[in-house]
Amino acid sequence: MGRVYNRCMLPLALALAIVAQTPQPFPKPGTAKPAPAAPATPASPPASQTVLPPQQPGAPGPTDVPTEASLGVPIYPGAEFLTSFDATRGQRYYLFGSNSAFAEIVNYYKTVLKQKGELVYEEPAIHEFDIGKFKEETMAFPPGVTVKDYTWGGSAGYLNPKRGKQPARFKTIIQIVPVPPL
Repeated sequence: MGRVYNRCMLPLALALAIVAQTPQPFPKPGTAKPAPAAPATPASPPASQTVLPPQQPGAPGPTDVPTEASLGVPIYPGAEFLTSFDATRGQRYYLFGSNSAFAEIVNYYKTVLKQKGELVYEEPAIHEFDIGKFKEETMAFPPGVTVKDYTWGGSAGYLNPKRGKQPARFKTIIQIVPVPPL
């Protein structure tokens, strides 16, 4: 049970920690920190910058809005793409928000994925669906869909990371970790 908890909670915990902070530009691996006032000389020539692993054809990049085709898994109808995070080892995970009830979203994924998934926790409710085999030597996270209820215990929901946009909060968050390229 502890391993399952860690697999699904780590990405959500990381997302919460990042979203809860004041948005700052993220430095990319291999790049120097930006200087606030004076133009800085690059720490290393462009040829020495870190090369990201190739993505599968059609895989969304860090700033692209993912589609069902690019993720290889259905996106709950009406769910809003919030952000994606580098999971390392060539993987990304994608967060979507919805104001549909947790149970409704879980039932949707049970139907479209043709599996019952696993209720990882009842309070707060977290349900996980595996969509591919986890290969520890090449993957950071197992491919899957995780649904979490953010209204548990009277919470107002997951704060929309897009400041000033509606809805201000989401009842349910859907995390998708696609199957990485072979």
